[in-house]
Amino acid sequence: MRETFYIGGPIIRKICAILIATSSLLAWASRAQDTNAPLTELETFEAQTGTVIVKGAGQTGSLTVGVVGITVLSKESLNVNTGQKAYGAAIEITGNNRLVRKAVVDYDELDTFLSSLDYLAKIDYTVTTLPTFVAGYTTKSGFRVGAYTSQRRGAIQFFLQAYSTDNTRILITPAQLAQFQTLIEQTRKSLDMLRTPH
Repeated sequence: MRETFYIGGPIIRKICAILIATSSLLAWASRAQDTNAPLTELETFEAQTGTVIVKGAGQTGSLTVGVVGITVLSKESLNVNTGQKAYGAAIEITGNNRLVRKAVVDYDELDTFLSSLDYLAKIDYTVTTLPTFVAGYTTKSGFRVGAYTSQRRGAIQFFLQAYSTDNTRILITPAQLAQFQTLIEQTRKSLDMLRTPH
């Protein structure tokens, strides 16, 4: 006797289940690859293969927020074969004396980053008529600086956050925000000097 297949039958349901599982696995793998993919021009430059890449770095300065350390560095990378160079800043976040997160900011992004830091430092309740707000700037590498309030009174809070909204906000004071902005400004000046032909 010939077996009859019909939509909704056990075999079709098994095939659908396999297809769904496979597509979910492929989507997960794709997201994992995207997570590991270079997000900035500097990271892409440093990920080149088949050539020697020299990665130079110099510490601009650091600040401490509770048990968290935040260090800003200048970066200059060189492709030895072509002589091409790439520049940027690195922001390292440490906790318990170990590196927790590292974000890279392309040189071409530093002007926008600085103007955004300036805006956030001056933000007040007139930015919205609603009772609460969150304002933030996110770099291409996912490093975020923001300001927020949960009520229309008291001081506006500032924070740093690395890579995703799943990571804890590092609350900083207005003075620490100003210190961080100064470190980014000093880093840009240092990179400007490196980029100027001698």
